[in-house]
Formats: sequence, structure tokens, C-alpha cells
Amino acid sequence: MTADQRRNTLPVRNPRTGEVDYHITPPTAEEVAAKTKAMRAAQVDWAAAPIEHRAAVLKKWADAVEKNRAAITKAESADTGRYRIAKESPDAVIWGARGWADKGPEIVKKAMLEGTSTIMPHIKFRSQLKAYPLLGVISPWNFPLMLSTIDAIPALLAGSAAIIKPSEVTPRFVEPMMETIQTVPELAKVLTYVVGGGETGQHVIENVDIVCFTGSVPTGRKVAEACARRFIPSFLELGGKDPVIVTENADIEAATDAVLRGSVYATGQICFSIERVYVQEKIHDAFVDKLVAKAEQLELNYPDIHRGHIGPFIFGKQAAVVDEQLDDAVKRGAKIRTGGKSQNLGGGLYMRPTVLTDVTHDMKVIQDETFGPVIPVMKYKTKAEAVKLANDTIFGLSGAVIAGSDEEAYELGSQIDAGGISLQDTTLTGAILRDAEKTSFNFSGMGGSRMGPASIMRFYRKKALMTNTLKPQDMREIRELPAA
Repeated sequence: MTADQRRNTLPVRNPRTGEVDYHITPPTAEEVAAKTKAMRAAQVDWAAAPIEHRAAVLKKWADAVEKNRAAITKAESADTGRYRIAKESPDAVIWGARGWADKGPEIVKKAMLEGTSTIMPHIKFRSQLKAYPLLGVISPWNFPLMLSTIDAIPALLAGSAAIIKPSEVTPRFVEPMMETIQTVPELAKVLTYVVGGGETGQHVIENVDIVCFTGSVPTGRKVAEACARRFIPSFLELGGKDPVIVTENADIEAATDAVLRGSVYATGQICFSIERVYVQEKIHDAFVDKLVAKAEQLELNYPDIHRGHIGPFIFGKQAAVVDEQLDDAVKRGAKIRTGGKSQNLGGGLYMRPTVLTDVTHDMKVIQDETFGPVIPVMKYKTKAEAVKLANDTIFGLSGAVIAGSDEEAYELGSQIDAGGISLQDTTLTGAILRDAEKTSFNFSGMGGSRMGPASIMRFYRKKALMTNTLKPQDMREIRELPAA
């Protein structure tokens, strides 16, 4: 690569070595405009085809992803510095495409209403669904493959075309994914990826009809404002600060398992990871002791990527964010019971599972999104206090309750202001992907549910065609009433 070519590229850091070992070349504004123009033209026939045809095409794509699994896994592993999750990531596309292809047609059919007006019985009506021509997806770095397709797949089934701009932090997976798309020529006309930074994201927004964004609150606000200026809808899945309430009569063994996994799985780099733990004061000490003991049994995923439990920070700057939160917490009186600040190992940045006690709500580790393997534990006296603490946040993505009974868990969970509430466990949100709907509270997002039937229905404009079965009313017969 020449020096002139390098000046037009963006460097990509390897999360395990800290070295720049990959570069991407963002498209120009003109190139994005040309690409989206061609996709709009192809979308006309794509949307006109029966939904069963689009479902069959998506299943062909799922087969292609399955065949290219090894290359996709290798690329995402390099993107994220982890192997097990990378190996499982292609399943998100395979199951997503096949699952929506099987279930989507039924959902759409039920939305096609036809009947007689209950207000004016001589009026018949029939609904029509018209897909937004072009979806723009802007996806994050923490689960690069899965979150790049979670919205695009139902949109494609609905009849939209989709252009995806993944994070510039984790773009390596795009190359093998484009290979799978190219093996299905009909799909290749209406689905593509473009790589680049924030400027490329802006170019995408300027050329699409609807946007799905997953990422931080500050960037999500910019996306929403840009979409509002163009009068196009935006669906935002933003940050979280998920609480879990552990009641006095909860099973401590089970509760500590659930909290530890929910807090540090994927190095805590999940939007719905557990970041605040509220434990009834009578079991607080026993809970913390057991949590610390279990946390200390986990191993860093270094130096062998195929061993250990906790991988590196994908985005190097995130380690500094988490370190700063720990410094602030300790300065304000918190105690680190195990773990601690990030470590540089072979160029990668790692952090052991870190349990904090004596935390208060004025600390950044309680107020701000952490996105790291940190577990702040705080005691409470009454259930009312626990709910108040859980709701003392600007976020509202999800949460959890672990109690002595399902009924007790439901009672408390129904009072937490968040979209997805896990009961008797943590981080169960993925279970409802095609079944139930949830939306975000507060600053955790905006727009309809990306889960359940609403996931596909978001991508339709809805029309009503109304037929008068009687003679139209003569305006000359409509007279003003005499004064009372």
C-alpha cells in the first residue's frame, strides 16, 4: 500500500496485540450515493416479489453463511480478540435468516386487515403494507456480526433493501460476509456493507429512508437529530446500566452464578450486562464472599485464545473509561474486593472480574455505563428501597430480579423501569427475539421493538384502501343547522 493510499485509509487495532494490522478504505459520499441509487432500483422488484420468495432467498444466504463459517469466525475473532463467541456468531445470521423466513410471512399476513367499518357500515376497507425502500444500519463493535444483521434480516424479509455500516473498530468480518452475499446474486442487489467511520455513517443516513442504530447515547442522539432533519424514522438501541435485585430469601448459590455470568460474560461488553447489584442487607456479606470466591476462579483469556474466561477489551479506549470509574469509586470510599484496573498483556488490555463494595449512587461506576467486567454490589433494607435504587438511573434497557419465588421476582420485576426484565436469572433478553416485544426506557433507546412481531412491522408504511358501497353523499344536501 502506497503512502497516498494509506492516507485515505483508517487503521484498525488488533485487540490482542495492540498493533495496527488492518486498514479500511471508506467510500466517498459520491460512492455511497451511487451504491444506494442502484439498491433503490433493485428494491422495486425485491419488494414486488411474494414474501415467500424473499424468505427462500434469505434461506439460501443462510446456507452460504454456514459454508463460509470458518472464514467468518476467523475474521470476527481477529476483530474482537475472542474465539468462542466468534465461532458462535455466524449462528446469529443463520438462525436469524431461517427463523424470520419461517415466521415472518405469518406475522405479515396477520397485519393485512380487511373488513367493514364499525363506524360507517357501508365502507369496506383493506390494508396495504409498503416497505421502506432502503434501510441504513449503523452497528457497534461489541458483537459486530450479530448486531449488523439483527435489524437488516427482518427488513429484507419485509421488502426493504439494506446498507450496513459496521463499527470501524471491528470491520474485518465484512470481507467474508460480502463473499456470502455475492453467492446469492438476487440478495447482492439489495444488501451490502460499507466500511468507514462517523463520516461514512453520515453518508448512509443522507441516502436512506429509515435508520437502525445500536451504540452509545451521545452518538445515538446525533443519529436521531440527523434523521429528524430528513424526516425519516430512526430506531435506537443505546446504552444500559442494568440492575439486578437479589432478595433476602434468594438462593445465594444460584444468584451469584447468575450475577457473575451476567456481569462479566464477553468481558462485560454487552449493552444488557449487569452493572449494578442490589442485595438485601441480611445476605449481603455472604453473597459478596461467595461472589468474590467465584470471580477469583475465572481466568483471563491470555496468552492462549482457546483458554480462559475473560477476553481483552475490544476497543482499547474502553479500558481507560473503566479504569477511571474504578479510580473515582475508590476515591469516594468504595472497596475493591477482587480484581482491579486493566492490565496490558502482550499489547492487549485485560481486566479480571472486579467486585466492588461500599458503593454509593454518586459514583460514576453506578451512574455511567461501564462496559467492562466490574460488579458493584450495594446493600438495601426494604423492597421499596431496592426498586427505588434500581430506577435511579438515566437508563432503562433491561434489568433482573433473583428472589425466593417466581411470584416475588415478578412482583419486583414489574416495578423496574426497563424494557426487558429477567427473572430468576440475568441477561435473558435474547430468548424473546422472535416472540415478545420490548422497548427501552429513558436514554436507553427510542422507537419500536426490534424483537417480536414489531421487528418486521417497523419496516412497513401502512396504507388503508377504503371503498364506499353506496352513492357518494351530495354536498348540496349538507346544510347548516338552524340556531337553537
